[in-house]
Amino acid sequence: MPLTHTSTFRVRHYELDPYGHVNNVMYLRYMQEAAFAASAAAGYPLERYQAMQRLWLIHETEIEYLRPLTFGDTVEVTTWVADFSKVRSRRMYVMRRLGDEAPAAKGYSDWVFMDTATERPAAIPAELSAAFWPEGQPPVIKRQPFPAPPPAPAGLFRLRRAVEWRDVDAAQHVNNANYLAYTGECSFAVGAAFGWPHTRAWQAGFAFLTRGHHVEYRASAVYGDELEITTWLSKVGAASATRHFEIIRVSDGKLMARVNTEYVCVHRATLKPIRIPPEFRADLAPNVS
Repeated sequence: MPLTHTSTFRVRHYELDPYGHVNNVMYLRYMQEAAFAASAAAGYPLERYQAMQRLWLIHETEIEYLRPLTFGDTVEVTTWVADFSKVRSRRMYVMRRLGDEAPAAKGYSDWVFMDTATERPAAIPAELSAAFWPEGQPPVIKRQPFPAPPPAPAGLFRLRRAVEWRDVDAAQHVNNANYLAYTGECSFAVGAAFGWPHTRAWQAGFAFLTRGHHVEYRASAVYGDELEITTWLSKVGAASATRHFEIIRVSDGKLMARVNTEYVCVHRATLKPIRIPPEFRADLAPNVS
């Protein structure tokens, strides 16, 4: 059995979104902090990795939001390592409000073991994997390719932004959670571009909440990079839709990340799912694949 570790976080007011819920980006921050704490508890704090000239970087993350968290809640993040391959490891997460059995969110991240000198993947030492699985190694999980999005429509939306100093973490690149902040900004911008700024939707009595994200990190953006975020919709159902994002570095056209986000349309007052209004559906049609 793997070592299982639980970290607790008190929800602070500045972590909330305008709906009064913990911003979905914060869940990734909780996951990352819990991973650091779990690694330290297994005998591998950040200082030990630094001495080894090694670093874990996230290659892929998937998260599903199940119940909202709000100000004053205490969040328990339980995490464990599901497997080790030659250079990758999958870490699982379950988040609960303290005292609740039902999860608030669950997900995983695929981490890649990196050589900090060469900036290339490095083989995971046997003694490291044994620290997380002391009773023997688990079978390797078969990875599925990141889901390819459908072809972009004629109404593809583009948004450019520069990487700011506040976006960059101690690894000298954009923190993985900030890519979801970028796509969140883009989702509001595309709505406004097609005639539906957030204020209009709010006045009409509806909003869109995030049900889940699936993120593939392809390259590291750094301070000063100019990024272009492109987005379009698919799988538009009665009350939900999937929005696809690709983040490109403008200077060389390199694909930095891909994100698939599932949204659900909710009633403004109750936050319960409702049908997507037909006028919104019609106005966004050019952006649908």
